[in-house]
Amino acid sequence: MPDRLTQLQDCLEQLATQFYASLRYLSSHHSSSSTLPPNPHVPPFPPSDTNPHQRPDTPTTFAGAQRELASDLVEKVKEIEGLTGMLPGLEKSEESQVARLRELEEELRMAENERKAAVSERAECLERLEEVIGRVGRVKS
Repeated sequence: MPDRLTQLQDCLEQLATQFYASLRYLSSHHSSSSTLPPNPHVPPFPPSDTNPHQRPDTPTTFAGAQRELASDLVEKVKEIEGLTGMLPGLEKSEESQVARLRELEEELRMAENERKAAVSERAECLERLEEVIGRVGRVKS
């Protein structure tokens, strides 16, 4: 299972893809007649006979598709919000996070000291074992 950041990145990429697919669908399946008053700052859409890729849906089908696309986008955003809520450190202050890092660094130093002591003890045990084996070899000779 991927980590939370990878899941979050995947969800954001999926959301971007959903945005693109939604805009693509809306631009290619709308009817040329507008229900909004003309806006002088926005150029009008070309008539449908000049856009061969436009396949207008019936108003009922188009409205249903709009609701479904919007619902899908809202669900994906909720999923992203859930993942961001699970990220560590969001509820903690910077000072508490720095303090926790210092604690972890100290634990790491202690563990490293224990490791070094164990390596040293292993080396001492190996030397004693070699001495004993050497003595046993001399006694047999």
